Amino acid sequence: MKLYFSPGACSLHPHITLREAGVPFELVRVDLLTHKLHDGTDFTTINPKGYVPVLRLDDGSILTEGAVIAQYVADLAPEKKLLPPAGTLERVHVQEWLNFIASEVHKSLSPLFGKDEAVGAYFRPRVAKRFAWLDGELAARPFLAGQAFTVADAYLYNMLRWTKVTHVDLAPWPNLVAFQARIEERPSVQAALAAEKGEKKA
Repeated sequence: MKLYFSPGACSLHPHITLREAGVPFELVRVDLLTHKLHDGTDFTTINPKGYVPVLRLDDGSILTEGAVIAQYVADLAPEKKLLPPAGTLERVHVQEWLNFIASEVHKSLSPLFGKDEAVGAYFRPRVAKRFAWLDGELAARPFLAGQAFTVADAYLYNMLRWTKVTHVDLAPWPNLVAFQARIEERPSVQAALAAEKGEKKA
């Protein structure tokens, strides 16, 4: 398998999931400014949407959308328990978290990468509201879905890393700060960060 990624992008959480699952894969860096790969390939021929992550399976099939890729990868290694079994309410709850992060956190943070003050004025209070709620949820448990790490935790961690670049101060939400530090200690996370920095194969 190949994971098409860009450092600092939302491709980090499926990258972490691949390492947590222990399945073999190769990293392929995408320049999101030029939409080119290192060999000059036009990335839009791989994903016409023009963004990462993309997972190319060994049979050539293409998967896009990070939350979907993470679930697919988790099911490749059910013994790792990154996602509860299909048909269980526990799985639906993790999917609920994935959807919340994608629609309410990811899409509220991403506009803050721009420099439009009016856009920032609209989205910053929205981010604060979502983070305040998440902080309360994490007051009673170490991970989003309970006592065990799941793919949803990798996704939230990915988004929390964006707060440094978007100048969102996490200090008002100590449980989020603790969560970010806790996730960052995981070997899979450290390996993913190091690999993306060095652009090495997995």
